[in-house]
Amino acid sequence: MFTGIIEECGTVAAVKKNGSSALITISARIVLEGTKIGDSISVDGVCLTVTGINNDSLSFFVMNETVQRTTLKSISTGNKLNLERAVMIDTRLSGHLVSGHIDGTGKIEKTEQDNGAMIFTVSAPPEILRYIIYKGSVAIDGISLTCMHICDNSFKVSIIPHTIKVTTLKNKKAGDDVNIECDIIGKYVEKLMIRPKNNNVPEQKKSIEKLLEEAGF
Repeated sequence: MFTGIIEECGTVAAVKKNGSSALITISARIVLEGTKIGDSISVDGVCLTVTGINNDSLSFFVMNETVQRTTLKSISTGNKLNLERAVMIDTRLSGHLVSGHIDGTGKIEKTEQDNGAMIFTVSAPPEILRYIIYKGSVAIDGISLTCMHICDNSFKVSIIPHTIKVTTLKNKKAGDDVNIECDIIGKYVEKLMIRPKNNNVPEQKKSIEKLLEEAGF
């Protein structure tokens, strides 16, 4: 489990693809401290297991499912990635609960200045937007952010200068893909309230609002 508060930006030192999976080596400094093989690290929001450690880098095996569902499928040597170690029980939860299990990818449609802050407009498919709520939390490339506006096919987040400075968002531009993880709470609530047709796809005949109304809330 993570918080969405990025500790450092690592640099991709090597990418070795083996069919549809990959072995990624990332140069880092801060997240190396106290890390051992088998630990979890959030890499651009994707929870990966450390499979190798050197003096200045970490290695991760990325399986096919993860490659296909995230932006890791298009990374190359020299790319910068957001890194965060798993949260400890005695750590302040400064962001929000982030599992590192990506729901899908979105695309940056526009960036604009806003009195020192930056506003990012991100388009996303309906299966992601259904869990994005106004003033709710969303993790973009592993960064804990707050939704400030929602449209039919996109949402906006406002980002303070500090976050821009210490994450890969400073290098992002319109047209770039990003990893999105919706707030985990909404997905669990929906799973409990809507009987699924199967274990993977929630039945969507009735909205959460309608079910709450029928239950007397």
